Amino acid sequence: MKNKLGAKFGLLVCFLALLSCGQRNKTKTVSAIEADDQKPNVIIVFTDDQGYGDLASHGNPILKTPNLSAFGKEALELTNFHVGTTCAPSRAGLMTGRNGNRNNAWHTIGGCSILLEDETTIAEVFEDGGYKTAMFGKWHLGDNYPYRPFDRGFQETLYNGGGGVQQTPDYWNNTYFNDTYFRNGVPEKVEGYATDVWFNEAIKYVQRTKEEPFFLYLPLNAAHSPFNVPESYAKQYEDAPLTDVQKLFYGMITNIDENFGKLVNFLKDEKLFDNTIIIFTTDNGTAAGIAKSKDGSVLGYNAGLRGTKGSHYDGGHKVPFFISWPKGNIKKGTTSNELVANVDLLPTLSRMAGVSFQPKKPLDGADMSAVLKEGAESKERMLVIDTQRAQWPEKGKNSCVMNTEWRLIGGTELYNIVDDPGQKNNVADQHPDMVKKMQAFYDQWWSGIEPEMRYAEIPIGHEEANPVTITVHDMHTKENIPWNQVQIREGEFSPEGYYSVNIVEDGEYEFKLYRYPPESGLSLNAASDVIMGSSTVNELPVGRRINFKGAQVKLGDVSLEGNVDPDEPYAQLQGDLKKGSYELNSHFITDEGNAFSAYYIVIEKKG
Repeated sequence: MKNKLGAKFGLLVCFLALLSCGQRNKTKTVSAIEADDQKPNVIIVFTDDQGYGDLASHGNPILKTPNLSAFGKEALELTNFHVGTTCAPSRAGLMTGRNGNRNNAWHTIGGCSILLEDETTIAEVFEDGGYKTAMFGKWHLGDNYPYRPFDRGFQETLYNGGGGVQQTPDYWNNTYFNDTYFRNGVPEKVEGYATDVWFNEAIKYVQRTKEEPFFLYLPLNAAHSPFNVPESYAKQYEDAPLTDVQKLFYGMITNIDENFGKLVNFLKDEKLFDNTIIIFTTDNGTAAGIAKSKDGSVLGYNAGLRGTKGSHYDGGHKVPFFISWPKGNIKKGTTSNELVANVDLLPTLSRMAGVSFQPKKPLDGADMSAVLKEGAESKERMLVIDTQRAQWPEKGKNSCVMNTEWRLIGGTELYNIVDDPGQKNNVADQHPDMVKKMQAFYDQWWSGIEPEMRYAEIPIGHEEANPVTITVHDMHTKENIPWNQVQIREGEFSPEGYYSVNIVEDGEYEFKLYRYPPESGLSLNAASDVIMGSSTVNELPVGRRINFKGAQVKLGDVSLEGNVDPDEPYAQLQGDLKKGSYELNSHFITDEGNAFSAYYIVIEKKG
């Protein structure tokens, strides 16, 4: 009897032990899930053409940015943060951790703002790490498959074509107001002012996805031209000592500030603020913050920096940067002057979020999380910024080699930006060893990036994108490109050049050549109607009538020719093509016998 009871008791003990073990495992599983749920959300607000001096907190005596001032008091500010000197190079660096010269994003047009297909983006890294991903705003890294934002790791997108509002690939007649955007590639008209739209989309997205960690990229089009803004924002500066353009520019920034404040307050109301990494930064130096009046006096404010957008001096690439993550123990209300750049964001944020990132290619950036979280001094490091804006990068062109304290400009000018932030005193003769050291770094860096330089090819006839629309924005040429819709209307530029394309398989292909974008419905010889403006919205001028009598397409040895019906919106040509890489040329023939670029081309594989 005693043995039976003992056996039963032993079984009960074993059962309870197993149950206890199961409870411990269950508790461990729940804890793991809770730990996963504590992954930080990430929001990057990336404004356009807003420079270091375009903030009240940086001493601008006119500009109204109270919400960014308040955010700065509860965030860490990096006062030595750098990007590219123009739009696409900055975006490519942020996306990949790699300088734009490496990945076909060294320009803003001309086929050299298309981020190469084999680059790994920050969105792909976070998506692979279990994050929901979204982008609302300006992409500017390719309009065709496989270069669109929703091809590059962003699950939800709403964006402009090309480099933003009214650029050549953007939807016809967009003005910043009640525009048509592309939602994962499909045109969609949305009511409201563009900056308001992007932030509203962001808030709605967070409401939908807040139960899971999300990576949200908000690259705004503002404050890039056209300088169109709701009147109430421009009126805040009507009596300020600024040019008319500057008043609109400042109004656009104040609108950004107001929207940013709404986003931060929403995150706080939803109890998401503490575990969200929020970054506010910009893509290059100011575009309109500094100007000259009619009498030659300087109007505006640039925080004492030398240069503006496009410059390789600090005014072209030193930009505002604020980061907040209360739960991540990032210091609040303080600054760091350590050298950090856009190329550091991918390795840094992936480390901070606990997301695996194993770079497949050499990075220019590095994990700078110790600087952000611990206030550590960065290791001795150098970075290169340059301005190419041409068909092929050129060694030494507009180069700037940086470390925390020094800038080597063009290989010959040396500035200590701690003592001389305005870069007025070239001290190269006094520090030849520093010049030699920084130039040696540049030479080695260039030797490393040069083998990576190549053009992106636009696939033709791919099942993921058939038909495909190509615009003159992406033409390889040394001539003037009509990069915005005002120039499309005026029809003054007719560059001779080519598109780098890849025919994915043999077959019959149809080409439709347009003067105006297909969605306009305008005939080839039409003079598009004027779109009237106002004191705060630029006019779109009446189009120039051009008469065509023929059309031509060339790819390698294949030449297709045909006549034109000027009352139709396009000229149609058709022919058999073999798979392979080609330089695609296309143009109309005017009544005078001159070649005129087809600004838009729709290509479809028929069989």
